[in-house]
Order: sequence, then C-alpha cells, then structure tokens
Amino acid sequence: MTRIVMISTGDEVLQGDIVDTNAAWLSQQLNENGLQMSWRLTVADELSDLSRAFSEASQYADWIIVNGGLGPTSDDLSAEAAANALGEPLKEFTSWIDVLLERYQSRGRVMPESNRKQALLPVSAVLIDNPVGSACGFVIELNGARLLFTPGVPSEFKLMVKEQILPRILDAVEVTPPAMYRWLTFGLSESRLNDFLGKIELLEGMTLGYRSAMPSIEVKLKVVQGIEQQTVEHVISQIVDALGDNLFCHHNKGFAAEIQSLMLSREASLALAESCTGGMLASELVALAGSSAYFQRGYVTYSNEAKQQDINVPAQILEQYGAVSEQVAIAMAEGARAKAGTDYALSITGIAGPDGGTEEKPVGTVGFALATPDRTYSQLLRLPNRGRGLVRSVAAAMAMDMLRRYLIGKPVFGEYEFIKRVSSA
Repeated sequence: MTRIVMISTGDEVLQGDIVDTNAAWLSQQLNENGLQMSWRLTVADELSDLSRAFSEASQYADWIIVNGGLGPTSDDLSAEAAANALGEPLKEFTSWIDVLLERYQSRGRVMPESNRKQALLPVSAVLIDNPVGSACGFVIELNGARLLFTPGVPSEFKLMVKEQILPRILDAVEVTPPAMYRWLTFGLSESRLNDFLGKIELLEGMTLGYRSAMPSIEVKLKVVQGIEQQTVEHVISQIVDALGDNLFCHHNKGFAAEIQSLMLSREASLALAESCTGGMLASELVALAGSSAYFQRGYVTYSNEAKQQDINVPAQILEQYGAVSEQVAIAMAEGARAKAGTDYALSITGIAGPDGGTEEKPVGTVGFALATPDRTYSQLLRLPNRGRGLVRSVAAAMAMDMLRRYLIGKPVFGEYEFIKRVSSA
C-alpha cells in the first residue's frame, strides 16, 4: 500500500481563520485516481515544529505533499524547515529568479526584493514549476520518502497537483483508477437515501457512498476495474430507480449545470423574480459560462414597492395576501415573464429569518411560482428553519427543482422529506 500524507502549514489554517479546502480537494483527487491519503497534519508557522513534522512523517510515508509556507514573508518557513530536516543549507536557485524577473518585466513592473526569498531552497531540491504564481514548488527526499512542496493559494496548488504532482505519483505507483458514477439528489436525507439504496446488492469491488452538501446530497458509486459493464449498468439502473424523482442530475456539477443543459437543449429563455433569496438563484445560474444563452434577466424585488414598480405586482394582492403568499409569487413570476419576454419565469418570496415570522407564517415559509407559456404553477412551503443561509439556499434549489421537473415532464410539485407543503395550485 502506498502511504500518502498531506501536511498543511500556517497559523491561519491551524487556528481556523482559513478553511483548509486544499486538503479536502486533494483527498478527492487521490480517491478518484485509486489512491488514499493516510494522514493529514496541520502545523503552525514554527520552524522547529515544521522540521519535526517533515522528519516524523518521512519515517512513515512514501509521498508527503506539503502545502503552504512558500511565500516571500518572514512567516513562510517551509523551505527553511525542509533544509533543517535534511541537515543541509539553503541555496538560491537562480533559474527561478530568472523566471520571476521575466514575469515582472513582461508586466512592466519591478520585482520586489522580497521575492528572492522564494528561490531559496534546500541544496538537493528539484524545482516544480508554478506557471501562475511566484512560489515555485520543489521536491526533496528524506528517509526514503519524497516530499513535494506546494503553494497554499488554491488555484496554484490545484494546477500544480493536476499537471505535475499526480502524474509523478501515478507514474511511480501501479494503480488502476476505479470508475466513479455520481448523482445529485434533492429533498431526501442521507438516512432515507440509505434506506432506499441499502437494499441494492453490490458486488465485491463496488462501494456506495454519500456526501451531504446542503441543499443537495451526492450519491456516488465506486467500481474497481474488472467488473463487467453489464453488471455495473444493472446496479446503476437500480440506483436511479430507487432515487426516483428526487434524482436531480446524473453528475455532480451542480443544479445550475443541469438547468443550463435542459434550457439550452430546448432553446428556451428564463427570467427570475427574487425576494428573500436576494439574487442568490441568479448568482448560481450565471456562475456558469454560457448561461447568457438562456438566462435573460433577474429582478431582486425585496420590498413591496419594488415588486409593484419593477414587475407590476398589484398593490391590492400585496395588501390582501401579504408578500409571502402564493398569490404574490404568481404575480411576481407572471410579471417577470411578461416584462422580460421570456419563455419561463421563476419567483421566490419568503421569510428567511431569523426574525419576521408569525404563527401563521413562521420563518422558513416561502412562496414559489413557475410561469410557463401554458400556465403558472405555484406552491407555499415551509422549509427547515436551520438559519437564514440555509432557508435561502434551499429556496433557490427548490425553485430550480420546479423548473427541472417541468422541463423533463415530471410533476412540478415533488415529495420532499423535510419540507411541508402548505398549499399549491
């Protein structure tokens, strides 16, 4: 078994000022390539602690990926700690100085003198190129282990891992990556998903897993090489059948990616009218390149005045039913569709909290509407009140689920484990 260790460095990571997303991402990349991380360590910006961590990990691991501490400031100590662990001095790698000078000159800038520190590496180090940042990576060998040093900036780290570090490890280790199949679900808990899927018989070499990232839960099937594809397809068919209408998409690219695919395939257009989500749904949709081909316009109508002025919601409907109601959701969707001239429009209006709820309409009460060329669908729901952020994110997902269901010919109003439907029309 190949033992892989990750050492994350930095006071800000250890103290929780920065969430270590690099570690989670690296674990996923290794897993998808048939490898596993054995240890994960986080070490403060202390020279002796870093040197000790490198030395002790090298007694156990085959590969050690060190993340962070390669910057130009005084608290960036990874290179010096590596030299101490090796018992050798630092050396200025002039080849990296030349790279940095050329990059600064090409931008019409003068390189700060402090950047020279980033070229001070252990004498025995071998450089790893960083095409997008000033901190080069490097490799050393210690006690038979190979330590690969990487910058902490996520974009630089991920590029270096994909293009240089993973290929190095995979070239040295005989491993066949498993096949991975992924589905995103909406409206069911992990325990309910496990009840549905736990009855499926898996062959040896098949592993079913779950990853919660509210408001979605990812279901993934890992299959080792050598199992007949016909057998795999039979298991996949059982999984898809068990997930039913709560299966949002056959990938893990996100709900917005599925909506974009469905809308583009129909050459249809969409407008939004958002109140409690405050543009969250629009932001999710436009985060994807190409969304302008179907998403035409979004209205954030937070106040009653905005609802009246921007999308022509009648004052009498607001007065009679209140802003959080099916009737207002319908008027918002139909007003947005008419004003934008789109095929479809979605609306969201609700109480995200923590204040503003009543006995009749508690926090988490949200109205939705989908206006189509044929009719308008609406529903008033009570979403789980687990904080303002979650109410808003679940509301955005719910609106997308209504549109998804309509586009694929499913009932627009789904059945959800943790959501109560107050009314629908």
